[in-house]
Amino acid sequence: MDLSFDPYFNPYPSRRNVQYAARGMVCASHPLAAQAGLETLKKGGNAVDAAIATAAALTVVEPSSNGIGSDAFALVWQDGRLRGLNASGPAPAALDLDTARAKGWGAADLRLPASGWAPVTVPGAPAAWAELTRECGRLTLADNLAPAIKLAEEGHAVALTVAWYWHKALQRYTAGIPGVDPAVFSEWYRVFAADGRTPGPGENWRAPDHARTLARIAESDARDLYEGKLAKQIVEAAEWTGGFLRAGDLRGFSPEWVEPISVPYKGFDVWEIPPNGQGITALMALNILGAYSPTHRDDPAVIHRQLEAMKLAFADSHAYVADQRFAAVPVQALLDPAYNLT
Repeated sequence: MDLSFDPYFNPYPSRRNVQYAARGMVCASHPLAAQAGLETLKKGGNAVDAAIATAAALTVVEPSSNGIGSDAFALVWQDGRLRGLNASGPAPAALDLDTARAKGWGAADLRLPASGWAPVTVPGAPAAWAELTRECGRLTLADNLAPAIKLAEEGHAVALTVAWYWHKALQRYTAGIPGVDPAVFSEWYRVFAADGRTPGPGENWRAPDHARTLARIAESDARDLYEGKLAKQIVEAAEWTGGFLRAGDLRGFSPEWVEPISVPYKGFDVWEIPPNGQGITALMALNILGAYSPTHRDDPAVIHRQLEAMKLAFADSHAYVADQRFAAVPVQALLDPAYNLT
């Protein structure tokens, strides 16, 4: 029997999860977000436009995992070269070492609370959406955010996994977080847990305030969040509840175009954003793993080496990675294969 003509014969068993698309593909953790990206491609957008539409939609359909106030990093191949965008917002100027110690966060490792205002940095994602649209997109920011705005206005059926994480967040905040004033979460309860409950699986959830916020970002090329009405509301909320963000923090932020860093691995060049991003951790781990010949991905020895390589890489990241505007990071030395194998 000639199996090459058998439609049910798979000659590439290790590639059974590979998908092909002749006119574009969007992958995301939520189907509605992927649909937003696909819709943007159909409107004439390119991959960057689709990525922005997908990211904005995720803030609506996965609010327990994504937020408008998050950071953003991007690697973009454009005009024959790879470019990197770092849109990680800095800590507020008011949160200095003395303030942290006065708050009781003065241990040797200076651990900040994981919730509340302490870990909040300047929002980076909206500025990144605007910058990427201007520099690399074909559509307008309003076009790219339109699917997310529609999802927030009209509502969507909450996914099972999202409902579970949403409810876990409510339980966590209700139980109380050491060192964090419960009043900080009052607005979160109003928006995300009305009537003291979170939406269940399949329940339609609308977010009209979220839609209005995205619309203001779209109409102002994101500047409203940094120096307009949205900025004023953020600062007022911070001042009322003990936060540290101020108008100057928001007004002074802009994304930074950076040169990506890379290492070779098994015939491929792997690229990441340089520090302050944590991508260098993966590159260091690949340098370590490059000395081994992998067998099957589920081989315990392979998994063990991957885990140990990441542990070693993270140890160096925690020791050396910082914002290079304020501290020198020995990037080339950390990526030297000789160093990673010693």
